[in-house]
Amino acid sequence: MENNEKYYCPHCKSELKKWLCPPESSWGVEFQYVCFNDDCNYYVSGWEWMKVQYSVKASYRHRFNPFNLEMGPLPVWSENAHKNQIVEPFNQNQQEKIENMNLVNKLV
Repeated sequence: MENNEKYYCPHCKSELKKWLCPPESSWGVEFQYVCFNDDCNYYVSGWEWMKVQYSVKASYRHRFNPFNLEMGPLPVWSENAHKNQIVEPFNQNQQEKIENMNLVNKLV
């Protein structure tokens, strides 16, 4: 699935970031989109809700699966949980370097 469509959090309107699912997950897809806005009310209020309901230090972030259109929580245990799996888009300079490398490889 290759698309350049942008998705937004229904709770804070921030753009969702492409996030690689852990290989051992049961979602059955390579990636989803997640709200990593640390000021999102859904994420912020989740800490208190999880503490009151389950007596745990955890929260959740909004998650969207573009393959089946499912939305739901992504559990987190810290502010930085899952951030190492964000797929950052290439900037123009990075894209030019890749194209130049591909051109050199074709010439060799």
